[in-house]
Amino acid sequence: MLERIHVVDFTTLLPGPYATLRLADLGATVVKIEPPGGDPARYIGQTVEGTSLGFMANNRDKTRLVLDLKNPVGQSEALAMTKTADVVVEGFRPGVADRLGIGYDVVRQANPDVVYCSLTGYGQTGPLKHLAAHDLNYLAVSGMLDQFVDRQEQPIVPKIQLADLLGGIAATEAILAALVERSQTGRGQHLDIAMVDALMGLLGGHALIQTTTGYTHGVEELGGAAVCYNVYETLDNRFISLGALEAKFWETFCHAVGHPEWIPHQLSSAEPSNSIYNEMVSLFKQHPLAFWTSLGQHADCCLQPVLNVGEAFSTSYAIIRNLVSDRTTSWGTLRHATTGAGGYRRPANEYPAIDND
Repeated sequence: MLERIHVVDFTTLLPGPYATLRLADLGATVVKIEPPGGDPARYIGQTVEGTSLGFMANNRDKTRLVLDLKNPVGQSEALAMTKTADVVVEGFRPGVADRLGIGYDVVRQANPDVVYCSLTGYGQTGPLKHLAAHDLNYLAVSGMLDQFVDRQEQPIVPKIQLADLLGGIAATEAILAALVERSQTGRGQHLDIAMVDALMGLLGGHALIQTTTGYTHGVEELGGAAVCYNVYETLDNRFISLGALEAKFWETFCHAVGHPEWIPHQLSSAEPSNSIYNEMVSLFKQHPLAFWTSLGQHADCCLQPVLNVGEAFSTSYAIIRNLVSDRTTSWGTLRHATTGAGGYRRPANEYPAIDND
């Protein structure tokens, strides 16, 4: 869908590279500019032949170039590349791109219809704009980290960089909207995308509930407070998720496990003081995960296994939906996950012909 769109990417680490990866998955040509010594993400986490697997995952299908933006020659070369770009993405702190000679005002002089995206943690304005931070800090200050707590209300560090990835999605969404507007008006624009903004945008329901009731964790039933919407341990020390929020699914579940007497207790508390909860905990521990997975598929009661990443990407679902692919890269043939950008697309010529008569 974006096969004629040319992107110049000055970002490092995760948010910007993930945004431009999504554009690449939509067909755009992406040129990634790295500083001398490379993107710091190359050296974080597990590596193959000296390059981080995380870097490989988020920078596939891009042309990579090294430019020293602290050098006038490098700045000149970078600016020349932006002159023919449809999209420019940068992730420096506010004011840094200007000092490096690739800020929006300079780029716009030579390329007035460019879509220029600045992706940062705290945005280009406001009291936090110059502060250093990472994913965990953005989660903390946005109110999001407070949603990931254990039973003692202690925050849990997520094992996925939600702020970075969501910031990348927000940037992609804004870039696509700006390209649509440009196609209609011929005008480019400067997009100011902040990861904290994107996180807080997910908490609209939580905010309204908090200001009205004082409760800070959103819809209580969706946070593990009820027996019908929870995670249970199985016989083989795995976990199964039950999401039977609607009465029909809860009734189906209760009949499927032979406990119709549980039906009136759908929203009862998931606490040891509740006998129904204790009975459910005991029941799930009587059979292994495979048993419960099969029951969920046959009973259709919102019962699904908690899979690890390897299991999830090996399922027939992931394969049929083209969520994984083996790719030949400069690092060899690697199995990559797609971003899902654009959804599952079926070419128009695969649909039946339209009869206009």
